[in-house]
This record gives sequence, structure tokens and C-alpha cells, in this order.
Amino acid sequence: MAKDYTELAKDIVAHVGGKDNITKLVHCVTRLRFSLKDESKADTDYLMKRDGVVTVVKAGGQYQVVIGNHVPDVYETVLRVTGISGEGSVDADDDAVEGNLFDRFIALVSGLFQPMLGTLSAAGMIKGVVAIMVALGVAKTDGAYVVLNAAGDGLFQFLPLILAITAAKRFKMNQFTALAIGFALVYPNIAASFTAEKPLYTLFAGTPIESPIFSTFFGLPIIFPASSIFPASSYLSTVLPVIAAVWAGAKIEKGFKKIIPDVVKVFIVPFFTLLITVPLAFLVIGPVMSWASDLVGALFTGIYDFSPVLYGIVLGAAWQVLVMFGLHWGLVPLAILELQKGPGVILVASIAICFAQAGALLNIMMRTKEDKIRQLSIPAFISALFGVTEPAIYGITLPMRLPFIMTCISGALTGAYLAFFDVKMQVMGGMGLFAIPSFIEDGNSMTLIHFLIAIVANFVLGFGLTQLVKIPNLFGGPSEKDVTPSLNVENERVSDGATEQVVTSPLAGEVIALEDTPDAVFASGAMGKGVAIEPSVGEVVAPADGVIRLLFPTNHAIGLATDDGAELLIHVGMDTVALDGKGFTAHVVQGSKVKKGQLLLSFDIDAIKEAGYPVATPIIVTNMSRFRDLKVLAEGEVDLGDTLFELN
Repeated sequence: MAKDYTELAKDIVAHVGGKDNITKLVHCVTRLRFSLKDESKADTDYLMKRDGVVTVVKAGGQYQVVIGNHVPDVYETVLRVTGISGEGSVDADDDAVEGNLFDRFIALVSGLFQPMLGTLSAAGMIKGVVAIMVALGVAKTDGAYVVLNAAGDGLFQFLPLILAITAAKRFKMNQFTALAIGFALVYPNIAASFTAEKPLYTLFAGTPIESPIFSTFFGLPIIFPASSIFPASSYLSTVLPVIAAVWAGAKIEKGFKKIIPDVVKVFIVPFFTLLITVPLAFLVIGPVMSWASDLVGALFTGIYDFSPVLYGIVLGAAWQVLVMFGLHWGLVPLAILELQKGPGVILVASIAICFAQAGALLNIMMRTKEDKIRQLSIPAFISALFGVTEPAIYGITLPMRLPFIMTCISGALTGAYLAFFDVKMQVMGGMGLFAIPSFIEDGNSMTLIHFLIAIVANFVLGFGLTQLVKIPNLFGGPSEKDVTPSLNVENERVSDGATEQVVTSPLAGEVIALEDTPDAVFASGAMGKGVAIEPSVGEVVAPADGVIRLLFPTNHAIGLATDDGAELLIHVGMDTVALDGKGFTAHVVQGSKVKKGQLLLSFDIDAIKEAGYPVATPIIVTNMSRFRDLKVLAEGEVDLGDTLFELN
């Protein structure tokens, strides 16, 4: 259960001089950073002794209340209980995050879905309730069914609109202009406008991407994701088309902002942005996605003709990835056509994979150190049982990476099993548990038995395979009960299983004692024991093998959980959060598995110094309760990878 910070939040606000004394509030890795009208009204002595506050620092024109790893939760509570308008954490330049394409895609998609995860899970649970109603015989024309189905399915149908909002924030675009793009993609009856009994002509006839053209845009062909099977599909429930369209729109909007006079910018910029972006979405972005789906359908048809078992393996492994990119629509029409003629096999390997997600979520719930992950996992688990896996995938397993991969492996194994026994769907039915009736075959009970075995196998494999991988933190650190509140390191207890280890230097430069750093919080050891380095090279590398548990948006601080159990915080410079990410570049994303010596961050030493900030960089062990002592082994100049300190 999440800890309630209401009392702490109210007390902090009261003792910084009250709501009316606050002009601005942001937070960084560990601190609430207040800008106060009159600092003399703040009761610093009280706050420094207050349980839940580590210490108080006055620096850079800010009144900094140091909270610790759970500062985002306290920050949100302060906003909620007081009604003041905060500015969140400092945003970094979105284009600064680097890494391979897969890492960047994960960071992008999970970031776009994160604000809606709770509601997405709730809608998935309502869809499960509706499925139960149908199973109990409630007619789909019944008023209760209609209302609840709208409550559960509405969010999924109009998902592009919500993604337009979150993508606009991510790509720094006007949210209302982004929404207008989303509305165009899901405009009612637009599919009917682009279909007719007879096409004008056909593009790429005789190829896997054959495209009948029913309408044109000033002579340019409009290729629309609609067919005789899905005559009104449009872009409802899709993910990538709207994200790509908003990304393009953000670039276009930015260009027009530079050239349009301020006096007419408020309406001329969105006018030209929509005028260009919406046709671009229908003429280029949408068709590319449609062609990709058609190619996927052709590819999997070829695999099935070659080997049904291989088809089951590949589809089981790839299905969730196909759904993420919207490419599964290349198979769904083929499956419907197949089922119109009798029992089918095209989608069989994909039906039970949701139970692998459920099994993985159960394992994550049992092992995670984050209360927020537990809270999100419960409704996501229930949704997964009913075949709605978006909350599980986008909110938890995909950002964690390895658990998601484990569910794909589970899907491959069970897909091979179902294909080997030639299990067939009898009708296109429900999802999750309510897909079971689709496998009831007259006179052949083995079809149902094999499918039930696949359900159990996916759940067990999802749970068991996830047990083999580490569960990283997604929200900046362990839950409250895992944070050591005491400032007295002499009283820290060594927890069971502490592993002696040597930590190497993540920077090149001169070693300085932590107490000599120009920051009272780090110098006092309040955040943990460690050492600092005055860097000579603007690079931070991994001091050990581990997982990135924290990457602050401004890229000035990074947290690493080593494979041997140490939790390290590397904070480049002092008060460098105020630089808003300028001069910092991340080469990994949160959740990344890293190897010792791998480049994590790069930063501009001269730019930091010119801005007036110290570059001394603390390397802190934030979970010293696991260890008896920290012994610094280096002095003077060190290079990347040199031995720095020992934990025992």
C-alpha cells in the first residue's frame, strides 16, 4: 500500500511560510526546490528535525527541502493538498536522449502511455466485466451492456486522441493542434468516404501491398486502412499513426513559429500546421503503416505454408511486438476470412499470450521494491486475464524489457505446441478467459484441452521465466520501506545477503573527499557514503555491471543498481539541475542493462563552469544499510575504470 504523504506535505508548506509565500516549486532527484517570496518566513530548524525531511539547503536562490528517493510522491502530494501550481521536474531536451532504436522506442512509448496507465487498466477491467455480462447471457442491446461497454471500450477506441495529448507534450507541440490531428484520423464515417463499390484504380496490383484507390487528394491517391472486412476501421484504436503524425506536426509547427509574425501567430501557425500535417498523415504516414501490415500478412502466410509449427513459433514470439506497431492488422482480416469458411488456425498461436503477461505481472508484483509498480500491476493483471494487455505491456513489462522478452519466449513455446497439435479456432470469439468457448469443437474435446493447456503453460512460463531475470525499478528507486531514513550511519544495520564488492571510477579526474564537496547535503553524508571526483573528462561510465534505475530528465544525475546489490547515485556537479539539461547527453535510458565501462552520460565541463556551477561529482551509495562499511581506495588522479572504493 502506498504511503500517505498528506501530513508531511501540509507541514512542509506551512513551515516554508505557507502557500502564499511560494512563487515556484520544482523537484529534482532528491529535493523539493522552492522559490520563496521571503525566506525569513521559513522555519528551517523545524524542517531539519522533521521526520520525513533529510535536511534543508539554501542555494542558488532556492529553498531546498531534501526528501530522498520518494520526492516525486511528496511533490505530487504538495500540489494536491495545497492547490499550488508546480512546474514538475526540469525537462530535458527531448532530442538529447540517445541509445539504440529499440531503447529509444521503449522510452518513447512507455513515456506516452505512463500518464494514462491507471485509467487504461480501469477501462480494461470494465471490458472484463462486460465480457462476463455477455457470458451470463446479457444481450448486447441491453442498456447496461451498452453503457458499460462504452465506458470500457471508449478509451481504447479513441486512444489516438489521448496519445495526441501525451505526444504533444513529449514533442513540445501545442496540445490542441495535436488533438485536431487526432480528431481528423478518427473522424466519424471517414472510412465510408474513402470506400466505394468500385475503386478508381489499383496501385501495386498483384503484389502484397496491392491498394485499391477509392478517392484522391488533388490527384494524389488516398490509401486508407479499410476493406470489405473492416469497412469503417479508420485509425481507431491505433498507436503509431497518431504518434508519427504528431511528431511530424511538431516539426512543422516549430518551423512556422520561426517565420510567422507574433501578431498573427496564435491562429496562423496552427492553420498551416494542420493544413500540411493532416494530408501528410493520410497520404504518407497511414499508407506506410497499411503497407507494413500487408507485408506482415504475406510474410506469415508464407511461413505457414512452409511449416505450421515454425509459424506458431514465430507468431507466438512476435505477436505482442506486431500489436505494438499495429502490424497485426495484416493477419486479422485473413483470420476472419478463414473463419468464414470453417475452423481456422491463423490467430491461434496469439490468443493465449495474454496469460504469459499475467504470469509475468504476478512475479513482478511479488518481487518489485516499488509500491507504485504493485499498484499498477494489480489492475493490469486483471485486465490481462481478459485479454487486455496494453496496461501490462506499455506500463510495466516493456519498460522493464527482460520480462517482456520472457513473455515473447513463452508465446513462442506455446505457439509451437498449439501448431503441432493443429489446434483450430471454431469462431472468432472473446479475449483472454472468454476466448475459451471459441475452442469448443463438437465431437472433439482435445481441441479445448490443448487450448487450456496452452493457457496454463503461458501463465506458468510467464511467471517462471520472469523469475530468471532481475526486476528493475521504473520510478526512480525503491518503495518507501526500502529507503533508510536514519542519518546516523553508525546505527545502520547490514541486511542479509550483503555482497562485498569493489566499485570502479565512473569518471576521470581528481578524487576529493565527500565532505569537501560544496553542497551541505552530500558533504554531510545525509544521502549516503561515498566519494567525489573533480572531473577532467566530461564522461560518466558504468562503474559496475547493473541496471539503470534512475535517469533524471535533465540527464545530470543517474542511478545504477549493480548486479552485486549496491545502489549508486552519480550526481554531475552541484545544483546543475538548474541548467535544464543544457550540456548533458544521456547514452542510456531508464531500465537499461549496462556493462562495466559502458558510456552512460556525457557533459560539457566548460559550459557547467561558465554557468557558475561546481563540477565536483559525488558517487554515493544510497543503500548503505546493506553494507558494514565503505573504504575509499583511491586518491589523487584516477582514470575511468580505476578502483575507487570497496564495500563490505
